[in-house]
Amino acid sequence: MRPGVNPTFIMEIIDGNQIAAAIAAELKAEVAALAGRKPCIALVRVGDDPASVSYVKKKEKTAEEIGVTSRIILPPVSITQDALFKLLDELNADSAVDGILVQSPLPKHIDEVAVFRRVAPEKDVDGFNTLNLGKVAQEDETGFVACTPAGIMELLIRSGVDLKGKHVVVLGRSLIVGKPVALLALQKKAGANATVTVCHSATANLPAITRQADVLIAAIGRPEFVTAEMVKPGAIVIDVGINRVPDASKKSGYRLTGDVNFAAVSPLCAKITPVPGGVGPMTVAMLMKNTVKAFRLAHAR
Repeated sequence: MRPGVNPTFIMEIIDGNQIAAAIAAELKAEVAALAGRKPCIALVRVGDDPASVSYVKKKEKTAEEIGVTSRIILPPVSITQDALFKLLDELNADSAVDGILVQSPLPKHIDEVAVFRRVAPEKDVDGFNTLNLGKVAQEDETGFVACTPAGIMELLIRSGVDLKGKHVVVLGRSLIVGKPVALLALQKKAGANATVTVCHSATANLPAITRQADVLIAAIGRPEFVTAEMVKPGAIVIDVGINRVPDASKKSGYRLTGDVNFAAVSPLCAKITPVPGGVGPMTVAMLMKNTVKAFRLAHAR
């Protein structure tokens, strides 16, 4: 804690596992009430990247718990971009598939953005298609919001945080997190209506800006980058980072850490998300929520 700081608040750790479990329970009840076939998601994993294998298994397990059908598709790492496009075209045309997720990262010879654009917008439950990003900007509720930004907003709302009138500082400008979460916080709707600043690698005097944040969202992909000097006492800190840092004391050889130095920053915060167990579980929960939404929209057409 910085010298002279005497906070009058009690720090609260936001439990992403608990909130994600509540969403999963709601979805399970919703799916159980559906007549006929259940929502179906196709999970496409190219190659055997260890992190990707783990993420897809988690998504498959969550789908099973909720009652969503998952179709696991495992093209070899050598697959060409054209062959992957053909596979996605087949899934786009398959009426039994409601949502499609292509697990990133993809092999270097494949253009990720082109792949995301190839997924039909109405099945783009990952929210990366250009049309869905545009719908977020236009506040069109028929679009799909990228799962991590959607999860961040849900975490805040279910933790009793109303962004109206608050200064939100987003650290990172990626299409996966930074830009969409900034757009969501700006929206004219309950839980949003914030004033938003987006910071990035070219931002001058970064600590002076992050210290203005009522809510700081760290999504920069650098282990423990955010220090106590960058945080205003009483701020709410959402740590999006999941970084593997070498650690010989761990059986795996590494430990997981966020973009925030939790030990140094947490005493200053009114609320903070841990890593792991914060934003991560919400991403999977929102993927399932988008899949059920895609199912309902398809049946409404």
